[in-house]
Amino acid sequence: MELLEDSLVPEEAHGIKAEAREFAAEHIEPNARECFQRGEYPWEILEAGQEAGLVAQDIPEEYGGRGLALSEILAMAEEFYRADAGIALTLQLASFGCEIIYEYGDEDQKEEYLRPVAEGDQISGLAVSEPDTGSDLAGMETTATKEGDEYVLDGEKYWIGNGVEGDWITVYARTGDDEDNRYGNHSVFIVPTDIDGYEAEHIPEKMGFRASKQAHITFDGARIPAENLVGHEGNGFMMLADFFNHGRIVVAGHGLGLAAAAIEEAWEFVHDREQFGRTIADFQSVQHDLADMLLEFESARSLVWRACGKVQDGQNPGYWAAMAKTKATETATQNAELGMQLHGGRSVLDERRIARVYRDVRIPVIYEGANAIQRNLIYRQA
Repeated sequence: MELLEDSLVPEEAHGIKAEAREFAAEHIEPNARECFQRGEYPWEILEAGQEAGLVAQDIPEEYGGRGLALSEILAMAEEFYRADAGIALTLQLASFGCEIIYEYGDEDQKEEYLRPVAEGDQISGLAVSEPDTGSDLAGMETTATKEGDEYVLDGEKYWIGNGVEGDWITVYARTGDDEDNRYGNHSVFIVPTDIDGYEAEHIPEKMGFRASKQAHITFDGARIPAENLVGHEGNGFMMLADFFNHGRIVVAGHGLGLAAAAIEEAWEFVHDREQFGRTIADFQSVQHDLADMLLEFESARSLVWRACGKVQDGQNPGYWAAMAKTKATETATQNAELGMQLHGGRSVLDERRIARVYRDVRIPVIYEGANAIQRNLIYRQA
C-alpha cells in the first residue's frame, strides 16, 4: 500500500519528492527513535540535508538556492514527516523566515542573509509568538523603537525555532500604537543572534517533536541597524499574512505525513498480531477503523494538493490554506488515535513508532495558527 503516491502531485514536484523519500529512508527513519528519545538537536542529519540540497532550497537560485516551488516543498514535507516529525521540522526550520526576506527585503539583505543559509553556512529563524500571545498577530507586545540610525528591541518571544541555534532570525515587533489601525502597528526586522541584549534558552522538553528545539528569547535593549528593517514600518502584519498562507500548506504536508505513518503502523500491526486464533485484521470492527483512516487520509490529501495549486496561483489563498491546514492536521490526530487503539497496550511503549506519532500530532494543530483560528478564516473568506 503506497499512501504518498505521485498521482496527485504535480509533475514538477516528482523529482524532489523522490529525492526526499530517498533521504528520509537513509537518514531520518533509521535515526527517528533515538532522536526522539534523546531529545537532542540532530545536527548531523541537518548537515546531511544541506549537502543533499534538501534544506533551504526554496530560496531563489540567484541567492544560492534551487528556487523550489510551494508544490515541491509540500512534496518534501509529506515524505519527511512520514519518517519523523521532529527531525523533519529541524530540516524545515533551518531557513524559517527566509521567504519574508526574498519577498520583501532589499538586494543587500538578500545577498547578505539568504546566500549563507542556502549554502548551508548559516541557519535562520522566525520570532513571532510571545509568552502570552500566539494567534493574535496584532496583539504582539515586543517593541522596536527607532533611535537615530538604530532600532532598540525590548520584549520576549516564545516557541521560536532556532532561537538558540540560529545565526539570525526575523523578528516581528511593534513599531506603532494606532488604535484605529491595529493591523498597521508591527514591522519585521533581521536580528543577528550574537548581539548584546539578545538572550535565548531552550524551552523545557516537549511531549512531541523532541528532535526539534524551540526557544524563549528575551530582548533587553538589543540594538540593530535601521537598515535591518524589512520593507517598511507598519507592513509586518501583511507580510506575515502572506507568509502564513504558504506556511499552512506546508503544515498540511506535516499532517499528511503523520497521518500516513499512523496508517502504516496500524496496518502492519493488525495484520501481524493474532488474537482468538486469527489476526486482528480479521475482525470487522478493525477493518472499519482502517477504512475510516484511509477515507480521512485520502480526503485530506486531495484537499491539500488542490489547495496547494490555489495558493500558488493566488486564488483566495487564505481560505484554501486554512482549509488544508485544518483538515490535514486533524486527520493526523484522528488517525493517530485510532492507531493507538488498534495497538492496544503496546501503543504506550516508548519504542513504538505509533506512540511517537501520537505525541507529535498534537502539535501541528496548534502552530501556524491554531485550528480554531483557521475556522474563523475559513468562514470569513468563504
